[in-house]
Amino acid sequence: MSYYIAEPCIGTKDTACVEVCPVDCIHPTKEEDNFEEAKQLYIEPEVCIDCGACEPVCPVTAIFPEDELPEKWNEYIAINTDYFA
Repeated sequence: MSYYIAEPCIGTKDTACVEVCPVDCIHPTKEEDNFEEAKQLYIEPEVCIDCGACEPVCPVTAIFPEDELPEKWNEYIAINTDYFA
């Protein structure tokens, strides 16, 4: 199972989650060329180890484990996955 970043991150892109991720699965980082253009941050589900370190540091409560993602934001599973395709 993976964590996913949903709608509340759009326009916020607070990188506290990036800083605590032990496997570097949240992108883009501020150092990446496409950071400014990105609408939000994304979690790479194939790399996420389901540790949950990112969830409590998100200031806008945008990060959810897959089984707790609000139904209204189910599309963010594909949005996160497609970012890394």
